[in-house]
Amino acid sequence: MSRNHEKPTQLTIQPMASPSNDSAAPVSEFLLICFPDFQSWQHWLSLPLSLLFLLAMGANTTLLITIQLEALLYQPLYYLLSLLSLLDIVLCLTVIPKVLAIFWFDLRLISFPACFFQMFIMNSFLPIESCTFMVMAYDCYVAICHPLRYPSIITNQFVAKASVFIVVQNAFLTVPIPILTSLLHYCGKNVIENCICANLSVSRLSCDNFTLNRIYQFVAGWTLLGLDFILIFLSYTFILRAMLRFKAEGAAVKALSTCGSHFILILFFSTILLVLVLINVARKKVPMDILILLNVLHHLIPPALNRIVYGVRTKEIKQGIQKLLQRTR
Repeated sequence: MSRNHEKPTQLTIQPMASPSNDSAAPVSEFLLICFPDFQSWQHWLSLPLSLLFLLAMGANTTLLITIQLEALLYQPLYYLLSLLSLLDIVLCLTVIPKVLAIFWFDLRLISFPACFFQMFIMNSFLPIESCTFMVMAYDCYVAICHPLRYPSIITNQFVAKASVFIVVQNAFLTVPIPILTSLLHYCGKNVIENCICANLSVSRLSCDNFTLNRIYQFVAGWTLLGLDFILIFLSYTFILRAMLRFKAEGAAVKALSTCGSHFILILFFSTILLVLVLINVARKKVPMDILILLNVLHHLIPPALNRIVYGVRTKEIKQGIQKLLQRTR
């Protein structure tokens, strides 16, 4: 469909961006415009997004119920998986229903509190997941490099303390991002060219200088994520070195199967992050709609696929899911 045919849709939305003739009039709510150049395609895009959303919610909910009901899964690693599933469920419920409401019912308006709450969830949960992957990498490292000491190091108490530390630290360090953005003065423009309340997409609408906001997000985000990825890389370096020293037949294969699922999860997580970073760097050369689509998919693909990977590759989880299905029947 040509762009000339889509222009009337954009013209009907544009006046809402400046509801008053006074350009300094305060703004009390935002208008989310998904894919400004391809609005007529949005209802088609909602179909795969809906399927991915249902898959993500179903997979994570099933894993949580399975771990809760199966006594054999009362182990530190599966508690960390439960934390990841809980984070993914909250993140999906915070972001995706609003996107689908825009596609299906044209409900583009979002209030200030809802927008900044969504911004806090997105900015805090990403480093929380990254830090959880780092703890899981340490779990793999201890299991392979120090198997005899594993029961005394990776305990339920260790996982509980690590989980509390992960959530509190990352929430505390990322909460200034939505606070700084909410303190900006918004006048006149209220149209967010995005499906979600991303920090920079919102702060660009303000009449103030948002340099401090942008610098803090950059420093905090890369400090948290960068440190996690360095520790993950070191853990797998030691794991690989230990595997090369194994002399017993099948020992390396067993070690690889132990950490294979975790490595695939990290691969999904880091690949999408890398794509987003590269596109942001080449922002002027890449269409805005692609960047918006990747932002939405980043909140759907890892939650949908990560738990399926663990369910397929982990024998204990497969057995637990089979028991759960038998109970429901």
